[in-house]
Amino acid sequence: MNRRRWLERIERLDPEVDHAEIYRISCLYEFPWDMTQSLSFALYRTYAVPSIGGLLAKTGELTKRTQKRYDDTVLILEAVLEHGFDSAEGRTAISRMNRMHRRYAISDDDFRYVLATFVVVPKRWMDDYGWRPHSPHEVRAAVRYYREVGRRMGLKGVPETFEGFERLLVDYEREHFAFDQGGRDVSDATLDLMAGWYPGRSLGVMRLATICLLDDHLRETFGYAEPPAFVRASVRAGMRLRGRVVRLLPPRRKPRYARDGRQVKGYPDGYEISRLGTFAPGCPYAE
Repeated sequence: MNRRRWLERIERLDPEVDHAEIYRISCLYEFPWDMTQSLSFALYRTYAVPSIGGLLAKTGELTKRTQKRYDDTVLILEAVLEHGFDSAEGRTAISRMNRMHRRYAISDDDFRYVLATFVVVPKRWMDDYGWRPHSPHEVRAAVRYYREVGRRMGLKGVPETFEGFERLLVDYEREHFAFDQGGRDVSDATLDLMAGWYPGRSLGVMRLATICLLDDHLRETFGYAEPPAFVRASVRAGMRLRGRVVRLLPPRRKPRYARDGRQVKGYPDGYEISRLGTFAPGCPYAE
């Protein structure tokens, strides 16, 4: 079968008008595993900003209930992806996310930075490890998609281009990345969670492999020792090899949802979008 089948469809669409459809194809058909990994790493790097990592540590959601917090984030974002912004499911998911955020004093600058990671990190990941890089249509669609997310969060001043998102990310990290014990605690809990996705493997080995995929600035901010050069090179070479192998596979015929993968474990009997999220007991939105 034609390996470029989905890319050819993407290139027939308009990134400004059909951004949700392009992003859906990219996430669910072309790069399901890579998008899950890259978005996980995108969210992970925000913990190096003390106002984000410290808050997450204070709430305990990513240190005491790491799996649930991960599951809820993935499922809320996937509901929007699968059903669309204007569907009942998409509106419920966005509302749920906004209600969670409103419980805390989170700056718009931090929110815009998080959106920037969701746009920039996946492109960087595909450039390094994907079976092909993101096409210009996919990059433009991702920008438009997360601008729409930002609009529905009530944010102003969201970048209009990929270059704008990348500049925001680089400048924000240069100014705000700093060691914070709370951020380090959240990072440790998340690394353990990621390593635990691979049963039968040593937790320490998988944790080291994950650290090998971090850039130096991020790794140093968290205070992790530099991995041996040959280990780092081997891990990254293995990731690039995987991309070359995937390139030889036929195009995916059915969507692959993150909820069906090994990473999401907290809802074996299913879930309701209207009950997802991390809310304190007694909160009117907890049910």
